Amino acid sequence: MGISSCQEIMPGVPMVAVFDTAFHHTIPPYAYMYALPYELYEKYGIRKYGFHGTSHFYVAKRAAAMLGKPEQDVKVITCHLGNGSSITAVKGGKSIETTMGFTPLEGVAMGTRCGSIDPAVVPFIMEKEGLSTREIDTLMNKKSGVLGVSSLSNDFRDLDEAASKGNQKAELALEIFAYKIKKVIGEYIAVLNGVDAIVFTAGIGENSASIRKRILADLDGIGIKIDEEKNKIRGQEIDISTPDATVRVLVIPTNEELTIARDTKEICETEVKLRSSVPI
Repeated sequence: MGISSCQEIMPGVPMVAVFDTAFHHTIPPYAYMYALPYELYEKYGIRKYGFHGTSHFYVAKRAAAMLGKPEQDVKVITCHLGNGSSITAVKGGKSIETTMGFTPLEGVAMGTRCGSIDPAVVPFIMEKEGLSTREIDTLMNKKSGVLGVSSLSNDFRDLDEAASKGNQKAELALEIFAYKIKKVIGEYIAVLNGVDAIVFTAGIGENSASIRKRILADLDGIGIKIDEEKNKIRGQEIDISTPDATVRVLVIPTNEELTIARDTKEICETEVKLRSSVPI
């Protein structure tokens, strides 16, 4: 409907669709395939696709610039943390692993999404609660995550405030969120065979000093140390590591709109070149 409306209002103007999944097309088959019968992949395309690609692409490129290294020589873990959150391992400017999968439900715990769980939990809940497929999908996507655990809110500011006043479920929700991300960082350091920087971006990643501190606590054994004063910033592009840290920790405000604009420009220019090269 959007494309049709734009074509009607702006006839002759190129229409470009920039997909959040595109950046993750470089993930290898052994990482994007699920251990399900192969024919299900062939019939329905069931595999990991990944999301937040425009954000991960942008901040990974900015991270290389901040580190002063060629993009092809940099290994970074980008943490896009918001109500929806995903973590990506980026090697040489290419995505090689990411947490979101066939849908944005897979991965770490989020605002209202449960993230990865034992698949057998799904039919168990459906049977015990008498839920339909649509109802269980709604429960996992819209009623779970930190909202479900805390029984309070999916707004991390509310949870921070409640936890500071002794609300145990709010504290547990924050601990779960941070722990799941910490585990992924460890996994992705193994996948990358080392890492140059951990990058925080998006609403929570850019603005929540307390969440960044929770996630990175007790990681000094692998060279991750943050400066408490620098970590207090909000929404600024900055290295918050201590001078002796061997892994840099960067806060980089994302700019998905700029990435989309650049992709659109490149696609349109390529289309013009292709058309001009075709003999009349």
